[in-house]
Formats: sequence, structure tokens, C-alpha cells
Amino acid sequence: MAEFHSPAELVEAAEQATRAGYTQYDCYTPFPIEELEEAMPHRRNWLPFLVLMGGIIGGVAGFSLAYFTSTVIYPLNVGGKPLNSWPAFIPITFECTVLLASLTAVFGMLGLNGFPMPYHPVFNEKRFALASRDRFFLCIESTDPKFDLDQTWSFLSRLHPTQVSQVER
Repeated sequence: MAEFHSPAELVEAAEQATRAGYTQYDCYTPFPIEELEEAMPHRRNWLPFLVLMGGIIGGVAGFSLAYFTSTVIYPLNVGGKPLNSWPAFIPITFECTVLLASLTAVFGMLGLNGFPMPYHPVFNEKRFALASRDRFFLCIESTDPKFDLDQTWSFLSRLHPTQVSQVER
């Protein structure tokens, strides 16, 4: 993990890490930095697909619930209309679609972000507390395919950080 004084240094370090082929790293800053989004590699986001699937499942479940309760489980003829009059099923179908899509969005976002995460190894680093004040950190994960302790340490040292440290698990 490398520590920097300014956001510009961190953005430059992130760009160099991306150019060097590192994909599993993260940046920690006291405030959002827009340039980091372009500097860091983009990861595929599965959340829109999960929300779509949640909405489809909710819509099918809501329509099925209304259909089976009106035609099979509790058939009740109202005003001479057919039992499977689908326009009457639209409100419950819509509501179930929105409900399951929104629940999928909330829990999918939490799951994809790894929450709840009560522990992360970077919290073991004493200087990491400065990430919420005035310091900027770039941490390359050991799970990165290009990670080699000596080469990564050398790479981080060439970025001219304030300090390079190894994060213990």
C-alpha cells in the first residue's frame, strides 16, 4: 500500500498501476475524486442485470399469484367477467415487479460491494486512519494476477509515495 500527499499524485499512481497491468487494486481518499474513475480499470457491474431479473421474477410471480387466486384457488365471478380477466391483474403485477426489483437492487448492491464488511486488512495499517483526513492511499491486492511482493513493492516505490507499507492479513 502506497501513501500520497495529494489527489493528483494518487490519480497519476492509479493510471500507472492500470498501465502496468494491475487490475485488483483500490484507492482510498478522504473525498471523492472524479479523475480516479477514469484512471482505474472498469469492472463489470452485474447490478443492472440482477435488478432486471428481480423485476421479471416479481412480475411473473405477481401475475401468477393474481391468476391462480382468481381462477383456481378462489374463483369468484364478479359482474359476469371471465375469471382470467388479465387487466385486473395489472396492479398487483406492477407492484410485485417494483418491489422485487427494488429489493434486488438494495441487497444486490450490498452483496456485490461485499457488505457487511466489519473487517478489512487495511484497517491493520496504523497510517490508514489518515485516509479519512488528508492522505491518499493506493492498495494493490495480493489476489491480483500480476502481484509479486518484490515487484509490486518496487513498482509502488517508483511512484514516489510518502510511504510504502505491507498490509498484514
